[in-house]
Amino acid sequence: TIPLAYVVGILDWIHVQSIVLVGLVAVFVLEGVRLGIGLDWWIYEYLTREYEQDNVAGYALAVISASIVVLLAPPTIAVPALLMLTLGDPVSGLLGSGRIQSVGDGAHLELILKSPRALAVTFAVCTSIGLAFVTPIAALFGGFAATAADGVKPVIRTYVIDDNLTIPIASAAGIAIGLAIV
Repeated sequence: TIPLAYVVGILDWIHVQSIVLVGLVAVFVLEGVRLGIGLDWWIYEYLTREYEQDNVAGYALAVISASIVVLLAPPTIAVPALLMLTLGDPVSGLLGSGRIQSVGDGAHLELILKSPRALAVTFAVCTSIGLAFVTPIAALFGGFAATAADGVKPVIRTYVIDDNLTIPIASAAGIAIGLAIV
């Protein structure tokens, strides 16, 4: 809702940045308490996936990634990148979580890959989001980057590099590259 509040003129960009920074501090406190002290509130039972139980949770990775994008990119790039995460990723998630494919010996690196159907829908949704904000080339680059980040999740020594971290950063970079080309 925060990027959309900016789009409709409810918030100025500086307010968006301030809200994201407050969220970032809250995430560090919550995850610090959860992982450092071991206080495990009941809500984490419902909001975290199995692989997040002993690692930084996906919601925290999303806030960290959103903070990076909001603080480093202009609104033209940041807003669609955040919407690609908040709208594109859930659509993809509804279509399937993917299968695990080992790379190398499987002990140090695995990849979680999504189905081609899920990737096609993710690309369509993310590119459509981009088209509302940037040129078609930039939207295609952003949609492709978001789809790649969503479709391939590396697992390094049992730690999943969650797409909540990679989608906003990758799509913002893709949009920026697309804008630079045009």
